[in-house]
Amino acid sequence: MTKTRSKEAVALPLNTILAGDCVEAMNALPENSIDLIFADPPYNLQLRGDLHRPDNSRVDAVDDAWDQFASFETYDRFTRDWLRAARRLLKPNGAIWVIGSYHNIFRVGAALQNEGYWILNDVIWRKSNPMPNFRGKRFTNAHETMIWASKSEGARYTFNYEALKSLNEGVQMRSDWVLPICNGGERLKDANGDKAHPTQKPEGLLHRVIVGSTNPGDVVLDPFFGTGTTGAVAKMLGRDFIGIEREAAYREVAAKRLANVRKYDRESLQVTGSKRAEPRVPFGQLIERGMLRPGEMLTSINGKRSAKVRADGTLIADDVKGSIHQVGAALEGAPSCNGWTYWCFRRDGKTVPIDLLRQQIRAEMS
Repeated sequence: MTKTRSKEAVALPLNTILAGDCVEAMNALPENSIDLIFADPPYNLQLRGDLHRPDNSRVDAVDDAWDQFASFETYDRFTRDWLRAARRLLKPNGAIWVIGSYHNIFRVGAALQNEGYWILNDVIWRKSNPMPNFRGKRFTNAHETMIWASKSEGARYTFNYEALKSLNEGVQMRSDWVLPICNGGERLKDANGDKAHPTQKPEGLLHRVIVGSTNPGDVVLDPFFGTGTTGAVAKMLGRDFIGIEREAAYREVAAKRLANVRKYDRESLQVTGSKRAEPRVPFGQLIERGMLRPGEMLTSINGKRSAKVRADGTLIADDVKGSIHQVGAALEGAPSCNGWTYWCFRRDGKTVPIDLLRQQIRAEMS
């Protein structure tokens, strides 16, 4: 099994833009080889005629041939085909993000489930600077929807919870993201000074997706590569990418863009890890190493409770004895207690959480 995986990894055209149809290109890649797929497929906008601003200037809307389908049935068949090809490529613990608008995302969501994916979240990208609704006949389209799904139910997908929490100033990341659309200096232009791509996504959006659901060294595939936002952010963040793009003009812009992208240094790529992933340290190890002594008294973080340390790494308080967690829970009359954050000891006249001792041991282990 190990040899097979090694051969597949070598066969992957890493950090390359593949030309041609995305389904054909994906079917030519080895199965179970991709960690994450970010897909920005055609939205099938079904535009009817030109759109103009109040001053009668024409809006540069998405009217390209690649976004036009003969019918919903045709679009659904296209969606099933590329989702099936994408799922074959994902590793068992891989995941996919698909972005869309009200024109297509509900059809894509149903197709995802029909193909065996397991939906984890739908995330609303709320645009802080959306394009107005010039006709004044509907609400301003101020958001797009992203669906995040694992390859199958029960899969062990990557989710860097603590890193996303750090991005959000220590607050749990929600499923509504407020980010601006791609504009200003980030918006790529062609030789005529026009938009190189009508639906270029902002790097900030991909930064959040890739930091949150991949690790350095992972392989990220974008089957609708466009001007290469996914590849650019993946490269900066120390991930490998594979792009697939049918349109030669977009490939040219993407290649030029990627040539100017530089990977961040190794130290900068480190993110806050999950506490669950840190090495387990038994409380008894603190006793064995003399960091705490049998007979030493611990006090609760609120100062209302106390317990004595015993030689086997248990505590005793009144008629209650057991682990740091069991004794803390019993004293508080709670169903559970995190003893590491509940108990403190005294050093040099100061109250110190025992968790600092655990972190000291973890630092030595790493």
